[in-house]
Amino acid sequence: MKRNPKPPRHPRDKVSQGMALLGLLLMGGFAFAGPSGVLAWGENVRLLEQRNAQIATLQVQTAELRNRTDLLDPSNADPDLVGELLRSNLGFVHPDEVVIELD
Repeated sequence: MKRNPKPPRHPRDKVSQGMALLGLLLMGGFAFAGPSGVLAWGENVRLLEQRNAQIATLQVQTAELRNRTDLLDPSNADPDLVGELLRSNLGFVHPDEVVIELD
């Protein structure tokens, strides 16, 4: 029994197979080392944790500022805070107070 010989390949077939292989290798390379690939995953997780920490800090600062603005409500201002602001910003003092400035 004789084996059938392989049919001759056209050079165009080799080129198209080579281009397909090159395309698959490029897609695999981008999946591994691209901007959203496997290697960038750890960096993205680290950045996400960093941003979440920043958000938590900003939320605390926002709550503090909201409390301070609530204390400065014109209809019901906190007298201690108003006195503190008058002394620090405008330099008002009571007649019986002594001002000591530290440089």
